[in-house]
Amino acid sequence: MSQDLYQHPDYYLLDELLTDEHKLIRDSVRAFVKKEISPIIEDYAQKAAFPSQLIKGLGEQGCFGPFVPAKYGGAGLDYISYGIMMQELERGDSGVRSTASVQGSLVMYPIYTYGSEEQKMKYLPKLATGEMMGCFGLTEPDHGSNPAGMLSNFTDAGDHVILNGSKMWISNAPFADIAVVWARGPEGKIKGLIVERGMEGFTTPETHGKWSLRASATGELVFDNVKVPKENILPNVEGLKGPLGCLSSARYGIAWGALGCAMDCYDTALRYSQQRIQFGKPIGGFQLTQKKLAEMITEITKGQLLVWRLGVLRGEGRATPEQISMAKRNSCQTAITIAREARQILGGMGITGEYSIMRHMMNLESVITYEGTHDIHLLITGQDVTGLSAFK
Repeated sequence: MSQDLYQHPDYYLLDELLTDEHKLIRDSVRAFVKKEISPIIEDYAQKAAFPSQLIKGLGEQGCFGPFVPAKYGGAGLDYISYGIMMQELERGDSGVRSTASVQGSLVMYPIYTYGSEEQKMKYLPKLATGEMMGCFGLTEPDHGSNPAGMLSNFTDAGDHVILNGSKMWISNAPFADIAVVWARGPEGKIKGLIVERGMEGFTTPETHGKWSLRASATGELVFDNVKVPKENILPNVEGLKGPLGCLSSARYGIAWGALGCAMDCYDTALRYSQQRIQFGKPIGGFQLTQKKLAEMITEITKGQLLVWRLGVLRGEGRATPEQISMAKRNSCQTAITIAREARQILGGMGITGEYSIMRHMMNLESVITYEGTHDIHLLITGQDVTGLSAFK
């Protein structure tokens, strides 16, 4: 079992832009990652299992919906705090961050933002502690980047509705107690429904054979004439703006989180380059190694400035979905490029579980695709700057 020696890179002294509270939160989550995640995560990734024992600690750290007010069980923190938490968790593992990100941004966020007071009081406090876990159902087998084509639907049946359809690539699905599901109603309008485990006809088969996010539980959501009480329908939103608002919150967390992977890979490669001797000196003393490391820290620093500014804008209610798309795409590209370069610095050792780099690299192949693919986010920026849509 390797020791977690991670040191946070801060080339432009961005700590000076953080409050004391931000730094306390970061140090607390970082200590949790070093103690509880780093020692076990390689083993869980190797055996493709989710470390469910972490759920209680994630709840205690406030990593589930920290932006939700204390009235509903959250910590009432700002969005920079949320970003910092996701960065620290993903530095440990993207799958663990995914679990927290789904819980906070894709389950708690829609219930808090679009739900009734009764729904908020019923679900949010238990979700905040991890006593109850949730998942988010939008992507379908034939509709990923185009959610408007969804086929999942529900019909009116008096005091309840009948839900049919399926969702796939759903993080947390195999163990989730509830699912926030988006489906078309009788008039074709998209609504959000809270579907509870145990409802007849609702199943969550697990997805096996993944080479990425192996320490995260992924599955399907299958609805076969599921009776959902009408009080479980989110009352305050309809149409795609509901799920897309959730995705903006989740993508914001990924923008911070993916940089955590990049920083971990950089830190690992830097330390290795100072210790690995070839041709009579550390490989960090060779020009090509220094080129890789210099480019890594430059891109990390640019990414840190980008997500910090995005956090300020989101806290002021001014961050646009397009700005979030740019940050998500940039952070994922930065991270996956750095992971590949870091692996080269470590040579053959870079593919082993003794180091985190190859696990990060495999995880990032999912992170660069989910919550909007790399290319779709590029086109979102293109549409925003030109005013012309390339989607149709």
